[in-house]
Order: sequence, then C-alpha cells, then structure tokens
Amino acid sequence: MKESFLELRDVHISYGQIKAIHGISFKVQKGEIVTLLGSNGAGKTTTLRAISGLIPIKQGDIIFKGQKINGLAPHKIVSRGLTQSPEGRLVFPDLTVLENLEMGHYLRSDQMGIKKDLEYIFDLFPRLKERQKQLAGTLSGGEQQFLAIGRAYMGGPELLLLDEPSLGIAPLLVRTIFKAIKEINKQRGTTILLVEQNAYAALKIATQGIVLKTGQINMTGTGSELLGNEDIQKAYLGH
Repeated sequence: MKESFLELRDVHISYGQIKAIHGISFKVQKGEIVTLLGSNGAGKTTTLRAISGLIPIKQGDIIFKGQKINGLAPHKIVSRGLTQSPEGRLVFPDLTVLENLEMGHYLRSDQMGIKKDLEYIFDLFPRLKERQKQLAGTLSGGEQQFLAIGRAYMGGPELLLLDEPSLGIAPLLVRTIFKAIKEINKQRGTTILLVEQNAYAALKIATQGIVLKTGQINMTGTGSELLGNEDIQKAYLGH
C-alpha cells in the first residue's frame, strides 16, 4: 500500500476551552491538488495552521513524508519541504516585491535552484517582474496575492498550502491565480492543499475535495464527484 505524502490522524485542536477540530483524519497523495471546503468557522484555516506548526494540536498526529511533524517549530517544517501562503496574503508592505520573494527562500542555500524558481515565478506572474522594485504595500490586492503565492513557492516546497488565494480578488485575477496553481502542480509536481471559498473553481482543479462542518469531516470525494453533488451545489455553488 502506497504511503501517504501527508496524513492527519485523529487530529483534535482547541482554542482554550473551545474545541475547533474534532478528530479529523485524511490523506493527501504526492502530486495531488486537494481542496478543503466549508463555511466560515468550519476549521479550514485552523487545519492548515496546525499542519504548518503555527498552532499546536491537542491530540492525534500529522505525518509528512512518513515522519511526524506535529510539535516541530514552523521553520523546521518549512525546511522539510512544506510552505504556506496565508489567508489575507500578509506580505511585508515596507519591503519590495523582490525582497519579499527573497524572504521566502531564507532557509535555502541552493543558489542555482533559487534563481530558477525566481525566474519561474516571474514567468507565472509577469506583473511581479515588472514591479519587483516596488514596495509590496503599494500593490493591488490581486498582485499581493501573486506575491504571497510566489513567496511561499520560493521556499522550495514539495507541499504547498494555500489559504483563500482568491478572497477579495477581482475575477480576472482569480483566473490567473487558479491557472498558476494548476501549472505549479502539473509543471513542477508540487502537491497542493487548498482552502478556498470559491468552491466551483477549487473543485474544477482538485483531485479530491474534503468538506468540513463544525470541525469535523462531513463529506469527501473527487473534485468532479463533489461538483455533481446536489448538497454541495446547494450549499456552495448557489444552485
């Protein structure tokens, strides 16, 4: 049986006395695009933050490439090949575009690989190349999202976590973002775990979807299965 690339086993997460995640388990295989769906407060961002080591888990295990990573410091998890582009972008506004991208590879020493990855990000997002000397805080929301994804990619991830990449972004730029996600996955073989409110766009590119409801897994299936599911259509697709 093939070992999962990422696996959550009976993970519980609490904020003080409030239980946010109630024993979720799922697997992500290498090369997949997996999307986490759910309403606000379902636990999607909490799950990503736990995988990245930003918040502790109360019970269970998170296994990445066959090794337990819960309890590790976030930078140790990054060094193992897992990076995250956070909700709300969180670029460094007083640094230039290029300096933000350089912050993404601070744990790397493979200069040739860094140079190739920078060229790749500039190919994916030409606006970043045009604006590389511009302060990140002066970019549009969509351009800042390009930068947040690019900065996470510059960490050289085997697994890239993306938290709400289309939130508050103009529709034309949303298409650019989802095209880039597909290309990073197909061209570079990067596995992607995606949290996204735009259920239609996310499920169209997803290998599998996982629906969270009040901190528990409510439904799973392939992207196409969930797109065709009547309950999903009513809840997330406005049908």
